[in-house]
Amino acid sequence: MSILLTISIVFVALALYFVVSMTRHAKRGRPIRATRSLAACTASGCVAGASIMLAFSYFGYAQLVGEQLIGKIQFTESEPEQYMARLMLATGEQDRMFEILGDEWQIDARVVTWKPPMTMLGLDPIYQLDRLSGRYTGVDEELSKQRSVYSLSEPVPLDVWQFARKYPQLMPGIDAHYGTATYLPMADGAIFEITMTRTGLVARPANEAARTAVGEWRR
Repeated sequence: MSILLTISIVFVALALYFVVSMTRHAKRGRPIRATRSLAACTASGCVAGASIMLAFSYFGYAQLVGEQLIGKIQFTESEPEQYMARLMLATGEQDRMFEILGDEWQIDARVVTWKPPMTMLGLDPIYQLDRLSGRYTGVDEELSKQRSVYSLSEPVPLDVWQFARKYPQLMPGIDAHYGTATYLPMADGAIFEITMTRTGLVARPANEAARTAVGEWRR
């Protein structure tokens, strides 16, 4: 993070320097030097903008170092194929409640990993929970019955994940992808533990109700 801030400050300063230089050369009637300063200002501004975007994303995303506990999710059955899900995040945020329809649940996350040349900065992968949804075991039910899906992230003006997916050619060294937990069944009283690894989300049964549901579901 400190590396990104340092790079941002350095290239913002360079961009401002070249703006002053361009203005000075333009006033003195030196179009060639003014053009050179403009080109240098543009290049410095692009690097500064990219660094600032990455820095902002580090504030909005969590760093991924090994396997990390994300939180737990508990289900209470309201009626057949309808559950109240209580999402309890390990960050200490207030628990969130969702009505999930179907037989199974799925949680998705946005993951950003680094490739050369960005790996030279020593950055860790970062992630952000994206959505929670319900699904049905049968394909016909999946196509015909009501679905439920909820966003778990807030939109931000500078999102490196979205930018890298939309303009990959402008963000070399950044790999933005989804890391999705394998879908698991819902059951009354079931609690699942959610962790994030470098390969994606993992959900595991955390109590007997969840273990029983998974055991019956896999048969």
